[in-house]
Amino acid sequence: MIDVVAAVIKKDNKYLIAQRNRDKHFAFYWEFPGGKVNNNESFENALKREILEELSINIKINNKISSERFRDEKINVEVHYFLCEKLDEEIILSEHEDMKWVFKKNLLNFKLAPGDSKIIKYL
Repeated sequence: MIDVVAAVIKKDNKYLIAQRNRDKHFAFYWEFPGGKVNNNESFENALKREILEELSINIKINNKISSERFRDEKINVEVHYFLCEKLDEEIILSEHEDMKWVFKKNLLNFKLAPGDSKIIKYL
């Protein structure tokens, strides 16, 4: 099983979701951005690194929300979700197809990656 971290970035009562790359598993699904945790890396350091790589912003991690496990024929992951704030203004996507700021009540209108839809009840 692989540990993965995800940033639930909240601003003005909206949450940032990003559309997965067309060349990745679950292509074009929407997700809370993040990525794999490297060996000997804390979840917090991994999350800050991944968000800087994928969105070109720095974040403040407020607290852990939940963890969700997902397994299929291609992946076996445990995703650790953290409530975050963005510290920089401009997001520049390097991995994702698109991004949106969405109110909680509208999150389930998007085709979310497995696990991501399960944590909305904790927001």
